Amino acid sequence: MNFRATIHALSAIAVVLCVASASAAETFTVGSIEVTGPWARATPKGASVGGAYMTVTNKGSEPDRLTGGSSPAAAKLEVHQMSMNNGVMSMRPVQGGLEIKPGQTVVFNPSSFHIMMVGLKQPLTQGEHVKATLDFAKAGKLDVEYVVESIGAQGPSAASTAPAMPGMDHGTMGNMGGSMGNMNHAH
Repeated sequence: MNFRATIHALSAIAVVLCVASASAAETFTVGSIEVTGPWARATPKGASVGGAYMTVTNKGSEPDRLTGGSSPAAAKLEVHQMSMNNGVMSMRPVQGGLEIKPGQTVVFNPSSFHIMMVGLKQPLTQGEHVKATLDFAKAGKLDVEYVVESIGAQGPSAASTAPAMPGMDHGTMGNMGGSMGNMNHAH
């Protein structure tokens, strides 16, 4: 490869990284609530549910609560939590929504809190953008756009700058890949 070809290749890589980084770092705000880096996992054909993730920060002085939401891509959006109990992984809706305390940042990821898109109208396809509206008890409605990553993605394609979730031992969660086959999933 000659020098000019190398420069062109590096330039193309830089453009791709900048575009990926910009989409992963997208920020949406309503009131004192800030949502950054929303992304979702692609789903196989015929899947009725899909997972969506993000980082939510409450920059206000009072708690707020994420109660759910809506999307043209699904019948409804629910706040869920993944947990490990006696060696069994379970996923359950968070009753009454998830409280976000003043100054708190909550990272939604495949091993913890997430938005469950219930009643998908079509598969989520890698590279697509899915519009949704999140409902916060105090801040109100927030329109966001999830970037769809691969089926087994563990995060957005660009390096995430979101802080790790304190107290979460990701090693015990195992590698879930894209399968939800051996989970206790209660509605």
